Amino acid sequence: MRVVVALGGNALLRRGQELSADNQRENARAACVALAPIALEHELVVSHGNGPQVGLLALQGASAAHARVFRRLGLEAVEVRTPEALAAIDLIVLPGGESTTIGKLAVAYNLMEPLKEFGQRHAIWGTCAGAIFLSKDVSRNQPLLGLMDIKVERNAFGRQVDSFEADLDVPELKQATGTKEDYHAVFIRAPIIESVGGEAKVLATAPDGRIVAAQQGHFLATSFHPELTDDTRFHKYFLSLVG
Repeated sequence: MRVVVALGGNALLRRGQELSADNQRENARAACVALAPIALEHELVVSHGNGPQVGLLALQGASAAHARVFRRLGLEAVEVRTPEALAAIDLIVLPGGESTTIGKLAVAYNLMEPLKEFGQRHAIWGTCAGAIFLSKDVSRNQPLLGLMDIKVERNAFGRQVDSFEADLDVPELKQATGTKEDYHAVFIRAPIIESVGGEAKVLATAPDGRIVAAQQGHFLATSFHPELTDDTRFHKYFLSLVG
């Protein structure tokens, strides 16, 4: 199986370098909100196993934490920045970062239409900024894929200092993975999903009742960062969406 990963301009890992366990989460959180330029020379490639090829959009944002989770699942990590690379994968993750920057770079790299076409047949998961990019409406003018029938409010939980963690009851996730435990979620300058429409459905709400995870067929959106926890259930759930 192949997972496509990019580290962005504020790369956490260079080839052959590992972070200590104590620094992994804090560094990943910081990079998730960095407005990083593209750094094509920074990459992480982890090769394991065969199967569906999974990609991570590699335009801006931090992806090293996603790479570590997929490594635990025995998967390969590469990168997608071009339509040609997109054509070689079966699923794609849109990582955290800054949604406006991601959208503008997708336009500059001629990826908007290929991503929209990709979504007609393949699974896409947007985490935090990626969920914004995947949505149809954010009440402002910025490039969006418009694939998922959700309305999202940016930075709804406040600024960086208002980041928090919470245990979420996610019945669909528990049923799919045969588990009973709540999901411990990490929210960093997180958006909320204001509403869902059409075939989209709510997967989880925050303790205050606001929507923080949704699904529409093979599209998945989470306001939080599953890659920053030790719980791999959301990554496994995403992999189960392969058509």
